[in-house]
Amino acid sequence: MFYVCSRYNIIIENCKVLNLLLLLIYMKHRIFVAINLPEKVKKTLLNYQTKLPNFPIKWTKKENMHITLVFIGLVKDENIPKICEAVKRACAQYKSFKINLNEISYGPPQKLPPRMIWARGEQSDELVNLKTGLEKYLIESEVGFIEDNKKFHTHVTLGRIRTWEWKRIEPEERPEIVEETDLDFEVNSIEVMESTLKRTGAEYDQLLSVKLS
Repeated sequence: MFYVCSRYNIIIENCKVLNLLLLLIYMKHRIFVAINLPEKVKKTLLNYQTKLPNFPIKWTKKENMHITLVFIGLVKDENIPKICEAVKRACAQYKSFKINLNEISYGPPQKLPPRMIWARGEQSDELVNLKTGLEKYLIESEVGFIEDNKKFHTHVTLGRIRTWEWKRIEPEERPEIVEETDLDFEVNSIEVMESTLKRTGAEYDQLLSVKLS
């Protein structure tokens, strides 16, 4: 017998697997730490999306645009206050700083087919230090966070490419996407966010906003 999990729109063959999956989904929260963008920056990035109306991509909604600093993953209810406390402690150590989004391109670099179109930002010392501090306090909070060793890219995901459709486009017809931008904004706070996966895509809820010192 097959079972359909509507929240993730997938078919599961085994009842025990279904029960385990439901247990993981409904007893845990998908948590990450992010920088939410000013409305003016979101509107500018949203305007770029209109330049590629027929491109095989699922565009990010304006309200979902952000820079992910730390993806924590699935978290139990009782660990959310610990995460919030860790973020508060980290933010108390760092001052406000500026970010400049200076390029719109395919991402990640040198990956074919590309996974997304993103707005890349400068990798400032302030940003890297803040990310390192957040990871340090999250590890100390003992919530099960494991540091990600992947190279960090400061970026806003503008849209995720539909890979199978992109592959059907003749290589010479695929648009070259490299556009310089100059979007400066001040980072005054860091947000703890929850991501809920639905058929229409991820929906984000802000659990906590912490001012930088």
